[in-house]
Amino acid sequence: MRVAVLSVHTSPLAQPGTGDAGGMNVYVLQSALHMARRGVEVEIFTRATSSADPPVVRVAPGVLVRNVVAGPFEGLVKYDLPTQLCAFTAGVLRAEANHEPGYYDIVHSHYWLSGQVGWLARDRWAVPLVHTAHTLAAVKNAALADGDAPEPPLRAVGEQQVVDEADRLIVNTEDEAHQLVSLHNADPSRIDVVHPGVDLQTFTPGDKQAARAVLGIAGDTPTVAFVGRIQPLKAPDVLLRAAAKLPGVRVLIAGGPSGSGLAAPDTLVRLADELGMADRVIFLPPQSREQLVDVYRAADLVAVPSYSESFGLVAVEAQACGTPVVAAAVGGLPVAVRDGVTGALVDGHDPDRWAAEIDRLFTTDPDTFAAMGRAAIEHAATFSWDHTVDALLTAYERAIDDYRRTHQREPAREVSARRTGRRWSRRRGVRA
Repeated sequence: MRVAVLSVHTSPLAQPGTGDAGGMNVYVLQSALHMARRGVEVEIFTRATSSADPPVVRVAPGVLVRNVVAGPFEGLVKYDLPTQLCAFTAGVLRAEANHEPGYYDIVHSHYWLSGQVGWLARDRWAVPLVHTAHTLAAVKNAALADGDAPEPPLRAVGEQQVVDEADRLIVNTEDEAHQLVSLHNADPSRIDVVHPGVDLQTFTPGDKQAARAVLGIAGDTPTVAFVGRIQPLKAPDVLLRAAAKLPGVRVLIAGGPSGSGLAAPDTLVRLADELGMADRVIFLPPQSREQLVDVYRAADLVAVPSYSESFGLVAVEAQACGTPVVAAAVGGLPVAVRDGVTGALVDGHDPDRWAAEIDRLFTTDPDTFAAMGRAAIEHAATFSWDHTVDALLTAYERAIDDYRRTHQREPAREVSARRTGRRWSRRRGVRA
């Protein structure tokens, strides 16, 4: 099987925690790497954001990233990208045209912008389109943080078009499946629930004091960490306001400004100063996966206070390292975190409520808290990338079978080769 993966607005090679890079980047790259180990060839198309980006990057055997030139390299934000979808689509179609017809067996698009491109590629190549939304405009707009800008109507319309056109829809949780049905009238029979995974070889338990030494953190002060993009949607300010009410608690924040947070990148630093807790907050830049392990191990607790979260990979990564998680009871986080077993879920974003929950966890007797860490490891072990790929490949096969049956066609590669054999044999200089 050969899969064309579309990720228009962010490259799987980008550092998570910066710009628009986050859990989706991890999902796209890790699922591709694990599919390649099964013998599946994966080509990921993304938009080039620098003149230094090579046209093709071979990430690993069986995994290519194609940097498509579409619009200016810099200065375009995610909301400007619809203007470049024609150029991006042309680049994708040209890449396929350099191969024999039927080169790709399936298209998998991530996020609605990619779905718009995938819809056209599907029709051109006569192969099924599988789409993963990751987030939905209506869901985000229903849970906006104070001061955050709503998603534009253009996106909601675009998402509806992709839902209507996709042959199968992949969602992270049952909750997300219900949202697709209720908000976009998606056909439940075309939806597959596929939980994201975690790299269980990288994210493992380890020595807390050693991890703190690596990060330059001294002492045994109770520490709660936030990992992710610094923007209102992720609500790191809620954590700071809650921790300000707990004088004995230190906060560790790892990430960079993103989205509407780019307008005031020093907001959290100023907030910590205004709250009189600057000496208790440690800011780290976005961390690599290997560096994140030390962040998770150094923390006693990891907070995920997002207003909206389709799944919450950070929560599972932290638990894989043996660190309990306190998370907002939104989106997929009730799946990622077992309330009362591997951490705690908090209703709403009131700092007082968050402070009370963090304080309760930190004052839990040591044996109970240690048991929570052990349960976190066991829970995280159920989310492996191998399990994710098993489910993805099943969804792909279902999409291919349904497509052939619906269109009463042979495999696209055989049909295309037969119908256009004369054109291709002439290109090769062979008499047809």
